Amino acid sequence: MSLPSPVSRTGEYAVRGDYHRDLAADWEFAPTYVAKMAGVRRYLSALGAGTRVLDAGCGEGVLVDEFRDRLAIEGIDPNYEGERVRRGSLTALPFPDASFQRALCLDVLEHLSFDDQPRALSELHRVLTPGGELYVTVPNLAHLQSRVHFLLMGRLIRTANLAKHPGDRPIGEYLDLARRAGFELVERRGIFPTVPIITRAIRRHPARLIGLHRWLTRLLPIPGWCFLNVMRFRRA
Repeated sequence: MSLPSPVSRTGEYAVRGDYHRDLAADWEFAPTYVAKMAGVRRYLSALGAGTRVLDAGCGEGVLVDEFRDRLAIEGIDPNYEGERVRRGSLTALPFPDASFQRALCLDVLEHLSFDDQPRALSELHRVLTPGGELYVTVPNLAHLQSRVHFLLMGRLIRTANLAKHPGDRPIGEYLDLARRAGFELVERRGIFPTVPIITRAIRRHPARLIGLHRWLTRLLPIPGWCFLNVMRFRRA
């Protein structure tokens, strides 16, 4: 009888454990994470059975576990290794060309350096079949509250500290990087328009104000104003 692979964690996972799997309702980004994952689950649920999917930067492999019985889904992450997650770099994916029909890259690019971001996108392009799709989520450095802050203070608000998000960019730059890597944009939407004052309240009381978070996204779904952008690209 084969035993499950032991879990190995480095980086943030060594400190926080499987924090996506054991989501804390009082985490300031929990409402945005919940909204993002709901959209990803709808996307994956609409795929045909047996579709080959790569979850690049999958962390604990929440989606790999969830969809493994219906999709041919694999997970890879530089800081996590387990029974269904392979440790590896997004800038040198250990898969042959055209291995997957779909790829996910969820809140990953901002963790890479500016130099590594185009390399990762090129690798994702390489491992996708022609016409394959890349589903990306990424925080937008130039969200609404950040723009207001720039007008008042002369600088944008980072989406996290420099050590955590060294590749923080306005969303327009990510779109340009994807285009240069050979992708064409199919769909784009936003989650959580950061209206000043209201945003601060939601981040202080995420569990209590998750309904307000949903309402704001429905009322003002302007991607450039939103903290998180969700994009679907096609390999041209």
